[in-house]
Parts: sequence; C-alpha cells; structure tokens
Amino acid sequence: MEKIQVPNKNCDKCRRLKLLRSQNKQKHPDWHNAPVNSYGDIYGNLLIVGLAPGLKGANRTGIPFTGDHSGDLLFDTLAKFDFIRNKNHSNTSMMNLNNCRITNAVRCLPPANKPIQSEIKNCSIFLRNEIDAMKNLQCILALGKVAHDAIISVFGGTKSQYKFGHNNQYNFRNIKLIDSYHCSRYNLNTRRLTVDMFSKVFQKIAINLD
Repeated sequence: MEKIQVPNKNCDKCRRLKLLRSQNKQKHPDWHNAPVNSYGDIYGNLLIVGLAPGLKGANRTGIPFTGDHSGDLLFDTLAKFDFIRNKNHSNTSMMNLNNCRITNAVRCLPPANKPIQSEIKNCSIFLRNEIDAMKNLQCILALGKVAHDAIISVFGGTKSQYKFGHNNQYNFRNIKLIDSYHCSRYNLNTRRLTVDMFSKVFQKIAINLD
C-alpha cells in the first residue's frame, strides 16, 4: 500500500488553526485536538470529502464525522447502501467502512466552522495524496461547496467550469465527482437537504460503482 502523507499532529501550516487547537487543548485536554486523519478502506471505490472537523465531533474523537449530528445521516445512509460492516451506534469507532473512505478538505477545526482560502490551500496536499493513494477510486462524494472546490482545485479545474450543485456530477479521467449539500444538522433542519435527497445521491453513486 502506498504511504499516505498526513499532517503532523502539531502542524503549524495555518496560524489560526494552530492557535485554536492550542486553546482547545487547554479547555479540553482529553480531546483529540489535532489534525484529523482519514478513516476507512484505502482500497475502496468511494471517497467522501467533508468540510472540516466539528468542535465536539471529530476534533474530540479524532475520527471524521463521529461524535456530532453531521455523522448521523451519513453513517445511516452508508449502512443502508452497504458501505458499513458492523454498524454500532454506541461505538462508531468499531464500525468498519466497506469499500469507502472518509476525509475532510481541511484537517483541523476552523473558527466558526469556516476555513479561509489559505487554510484550504495548505491542506490540499493531503487531499491530493489521499486521492492518489486510492488506486481503486472510482467516485468522490463532495459534501458541500468547500469540499467540492477543494477537489476541483486538486484536479486542476476551475470553479466556473465545474460549479457546485446538489446531485451534480462531473468526470475527471476515470473518477466521477458527485456533489451533495452537506449533511449538517442546519441543512436538515432547514430542509435544504432531506433524507430522500441524500439517498438519491447515493443511488447515483451506486449506479456509478456497478
């Protein structure tokens, strides 16, 4: 297996993010409070890319999309479409992702959940390395515009040419990029995203992986 480049646990590429990590280490010394690495099957066909770790989610647990509401719909849908083995709500870390892997465009918690452009650019090397390391990769799911734009940049595309839109699909060589609104509690509460809308995205993914 190709070695995957990951950020150092004390990564200092982004001054704002490093400062926030230091503050959270003082407030919550038993939390992860470090860059969050990817999780799942490196030999899988599907890569899911989110925005960034949540304060009480992956920033606490060290595993993408665990510990907060954003992961609820995601993991339920992954289980529904057979991307999870041994799903256990009481201990998400015991779940085995089947044929998929999860990462974020930005590996550290950003203030107000809003990374700035330089932080997204600094983290792009890790996203690029993740994509390159997944030799069986066929499909990437972008959860939200930040993830979409980060992926487009990695592939050398332009935002004007490849616009974000829910359930949009683009082709990059042998890889399909599919967009979805982020599965955040806010988007679900405002019904910008519904369970049915999210399921339809995964139906499209399933068709592309057949």
